[in-house]
Amino acid sequence: MASPIALGHAGWLRPGPYRWVRALGWLCLLTILCVAAFNVAADASLRLAALAAGETFVSRAASPAGARLLAVLTGSAAMLGVYAAAVALVERRRVPEVGLARLLPDLLGGLLIGGLLIAAIVAPMWGAGWVRITTTPVTHIAEALKQSVQSGVIEEVVMRIILFRLLWRAIGVVPALILTALVFGGLHLSNPDSSLFAALCLIAGEGVAAGLYLLTGRVWMAIGMHAGWNFAQGWIFGAVVSGTDGFGGGPLRTAPAEGVSAFLSGGGFGPEASLSALAVSLIASIAFLMAAWKRGRFVTDPPPDKDGAAAPADSDRRTEESP
Repeated sequence: MASPIALGHAGWLRPGPYRWVRALGWLCLLTILCVAAFNVAADASLRLAALAAGETFVSRAASPAGARLLAVLTGSAAMLGVYAAAVALVERRRVPEVGLARLLPDLLGGLLIGGLLIAAIVAPMWGAGWVRITTTPVTHIAEALKQSVQSGVIEEVVMRIILFRLLWRAIGVVPALILTALVFGGLHLSNPDSSLFAALCLIAGEGVAAGLYLLTGRVWMAIGMHAGWNFAQGWIFGAVVSGTDGFGGGPLRTAPAEGVSAFLSGGGFGPEASLSALAVSLIASIAFLMAAWKRGRFVTDPPPDKDGAAAPADSDRRTEESP
């Protein structure tokens, strides 16, 4: 069951002069609040874990893998809680995008989608001989879970229900989709072995998470898809993920075949920077966005009237709401 897509119609985002400016300012402040909440809570969790073990906290990297996983779960809960509280207070509304009723099925569905997409990318690469896949002993999993949860929660909260939502509020849905995708791809240009082509592949796949958010009105399926994508790519297939190799320890090892161009194998950035990834990501993005369009999900919920009830939908309302 889909929740309404709530951009915010009251409080700081009430209609009036310079609402687009107010939306952009709130975007920046909300991002800072949520990221800070994650880091403060995660750091506190690690310090408490060290204290309970009778050890001295040195750094996050020096903490045990299990403690780091617990810290990420704690930080994720804090980030989502701060988001819900801040939005309810500043925008004066309910926060269906982080409602808990559909959390588990949305997460599981997203995990499945992310894993299947990576399998659809890697399978033709292996069949064409662009990558080699070998079996390896399973050695550990906590670090891969930690990395997957962390990337899924932080990146989807920031990119989907802060950046995309508030850009939509400020400038309309299509510009918001484009700018969010460009920001996501651009942020990965600083990763090891990144390239413009790698960024293009990531941009092509942004429509998947955006489509899942549009279809459900909640962030959970996008989080699950992102985490499942990274976990399947890094732990199950044992490939590099966005230029980093901290996800390993699983049953397989996937590496570029000798003499094959990075354009085909993904090179040091991983399979998500390959021709196969570009094709699969683009097709999947179009499919999910088209599904959202056909279901009328590019139109937001109408603002409440003065009595608090939902106002009737305007038949000629634009799909891209004006600021």
